[in-house]
Amino acid sequence: MSIDKEHHNPSTLETIARMPVTPPLENGDHLSREEFERRFWAMPELKKAELIQGVVFMPSPVRYESHGKPHSAVMLWLTHYETFTPGVGVGDNTSVRLDEETEVQPDALLRVQAEYGGKSSVSDDDFVVGAPELIFEVAASSASYDLHEKFRLYCNHGVREYIVWRVRDGVIDWFQRVDNQFQRLEPDSAGVIESHLFPGLRLAVSAFIRRDLTTVLTISQEGIGSDSHQAFVKQLERNLISIKS
Repeated sequence: MSIDKEHHNPSTLETIARMPVTPPLENGDHLSREEFERRFWAMPELKKAELIQGVVFMPSPVRYESHGKPHSAVMLWLTHYETFTPGVGVGDNTSVRLDEETEVQPDALLRVQAEYGGKSSVSDDDFVVGAPELIFEVAASSASYDLHEKFRLYCNHGVREYIVWRVRDGVIDWFQRVDNQFQRLEPDSAGVIESHLFPGLRLAVSAFIRRDLTTVLTISQEGIGSDSHQAFVKQLERNLISIKS
C-alpha cells in the first residue's frame, strides 16, 4: 500500500500509523492458536507451519527425493482407497485443530467423515477439528520430530493409527493406538501391513519404499476387493442411515 502524504489529512495518517502490524511467525514462538492463525494468514508466502502445545514449528524447505516424491506416492495410495470407500476422506497438508494450543498440518490424513460416524469434523471456516483416524507423515529420518513431539501428541489426542515413512532410513513405521499407547504393526509373511481401522487398506511395505507403485496399487486393489472391505463399506452406509434417522 502506498500513501500520498500530500493528499491525506493528518488524522488519516495518524490512523494508519496506529494500525497494528502483524508480526511474522518465527520458529519457536509461543502463541495461542488464534494468534498463530492470524500470523499464518498474514504470510501468504508461507505454506506450512504448525503449533504444537503452544510452540511454533516451521519445517525446512521441502526437498524432492526425500519428501516431495515420497509424499506423492502416499497420496496416490490413500486416494486409491478413498475412491472405493464412500464415507472416508483424504487430506493433503490439511490443517487440523487438536486443541486450543495445537494446530498441526500432517502430510496426509485419512478420516471417517462425521456423517458416517467419524470423530473429527470440518469447521465452518473449513478446518479439520479433532483427531483424524489415521495420519501419515513423511520424515527424513528417526531424528525427525514426527517420531518424537508429534508421536506423543497424536497418541495423546486419540489418533488411532499413525504411519511415518523414514525416507533416508528406508523404513516405514506403522503404529496402532492400543490402551492409550502406540504399538507397532509388523508386516505379514508377504510383507504387507493392513490397517486394523480401515479394512482393506493394505500396504506392500518393501514395494512402497522402493516406489514400485504398480505393486503397491495391485496389493491395494486386492484389499479393496476383500470381504472385510465390503463389510466396512456396508457398515459406513448403516452409520449414515442411523445418523440421519
